[in-house]
Amino acid sequence: MTEAAAAPRNLSGGAWLIADFSLNIWALSIVKAMGLDYPAVQLVFLRALVGLALMLPWIWRQRRAFGLTADPGLHLLRVVLSSVTLVSSFFAIARVPIALFTAINFTRPLMLMVMAALILRERIPGRRWIAALVGLAGVLVAVEPWGPVPSGPGLAALAVTVTTGTGAVIVTRRLAATPTLVLMGFYTGGLALVTAPFAALSWQPVAGGEWLPLLAIGVFAQSGQFCFLQAHKRAEAAYLAVLGYGSLVIASAVGYLVFGEALTLLFVLGAALIVAAALWSGLTARPGSRPVRPVQGPR
Repeated sequence: MTEAAAAPRNLSGGAWLIADFSLNIWALSIVKAMGLDYPAVQLVFLRALVGLALMLPWIWRQRRAFGLTADPGLHLLRVVLSSVTLVSSFFAIARVPIALFTAINFTRPLMLMVMAALILRERIPGRRWIAALVGLAGVLVAVEPWGPVPSGPGLAALAVTVTTGTGAVIVTRRLAATPTLVLMGFYTGGLALVTAPFAALSWQPVAGGEWLPLLAIGVFAQSGQFCFLQAHKRAEAAYLAVLGYGSLVIASAVGYLVFGEALTLLFVLGAALIVAAALWSGLTARPGSRPVRPVQGPR
């Protein structure tokens, strides 16, 4: 493809990616606004139920593909890890600043590198370990543990989110041969099944006027997944990886304008270190390594 032909595809893909993280910020904003009133697992169940309802026409059309699915154990492990990730994520976003939530989630590529070394026994170059240490330093600076620390339970849940979310990505990469619709169908349907009993046990009655925003979480999240896939069909992964850090700007703006969360200079410095470390880690990947299908973490 010529440079002139590639540019419009990157622009088109970039527009889809911006739509993706804009929709995701809308979903997270609703969770943040209502997450202290309803159990996180109830919100995740509703998100999954709405997402499944939106996907049903496509699932029905491709239903035979689900019968040919191999590795049911890996699918189950992915669903369990994703369920823990999403519940802890919804719990955390209601208790920590949205910009901090987004910044710490950018450490997932670094956590993926560590897990690949420990679990898959991959050899990691020294410069990428340096990037991981820089990212860790960025987290410490952004959290400002020497000052007024954000919610302890919220930070603990955020740590669980990053860890189990990265584990889910590793499992998803092992399922790379599985059709995208099958992956999404198992993920969304499994999420609803796994969280249903816990949601029933902790269910809080929903006021009539609050059903619409709660159901909108699923609409925004599922639509965002569609936009993510469209972006990666059109544009280069490296281009989208860099553009994706723009979501931190949107999250920071929403946190300030909607939730009154002021940004400190130390947070900006810490976030810059996290982004720089993640970029450096990605740009120093082994030469000649084969590209893999982009994988979106649970949300």
